[in-house]
Amino acid sequence: MCGRYTLVVEQDDLEARFDARFRDAEFTPRYNMAPGQELPVITNEEPEAFQHLEWGLVPSWADDDSGGLINARAESVDEKPSFKAAYEQQWCSREPSERALDTPSAGRCLVPTDGFYEWVETDDGKRPYRVGFEDNRVFAMAGLWERWEPETTQTGLDAFGGGVDDESENGPLETFTIITTEPNDLVANLHHRMAVILEPDAEQRWLSGDAGREVLEPRPTDGMRAYPVSTAVNDPATDEPSLVEPVEGV
Repeated sequence: MCGRYTLVVEQDDLEARFDARFRDAEFTPRYNMAPGQELPVITNEEPEAFQHLEWGLVPSWADDDSGGLINARAESVDEKPSFKAAYEQQWCSREPSERALDTPSAGRCLVPTDGFYEWVETDDGKRPYRVGFEDNRVFAMAGLWERWEPETTQTGLDAFGGGVDDESENGPLETFTIITTEPNDLVANLHHRMAVILEPDAEQRWLSGDAGREVLEPRPTDGMRAYPVSTAVNDPATDEPSLVEPVEGV
């Protein structure tokens, strides 16, 4: 699986790498990105901009916005009800009559990163490792996103006609998930799954829908590395540069 990752590049370099801009908030380097946080992604809806979506996909048909799915398996992403609409970039609003004609409600996304964490069982407990490239390059993990809308109900006398809807306390929620696949030889020593790393020339094809499951294969190990890091990363509230430093003697 992929349950934590990093993005420590400077904003200008990140924008240049993906030819996209931050509009809703400035970017701050992150050393411990975790589920439930609002994190930058690039969606098929706005491929020229970074948007902050919550990690943990909530399907549009879900009864509530709890229990977001942080990972989707590449082998079944086009079949599972939770991911099929986003993979196929279908409309999936609750009310067809309320769909904006030019705005999708689910689709594909790029999740930028420069490394992700995996944990290995040892005699002393779980040891975290950071996986990335030897040159610290930024890359894109394949993802899916979806917009969940709360149901509205009418209460009291308003229910008998013309009343004002009583909306849930929760407004529209935009979430994403990271697609995982079989591990390559490097990650196989750490975990039985790994995030899908898209080749740069496949990123836009993934967003547009021109690429299918053929780009969701394990990335070869050339140029990649994995090294042990501090167990301080176990706490998602800890977010500091020391987390990405190698731990010696492990």
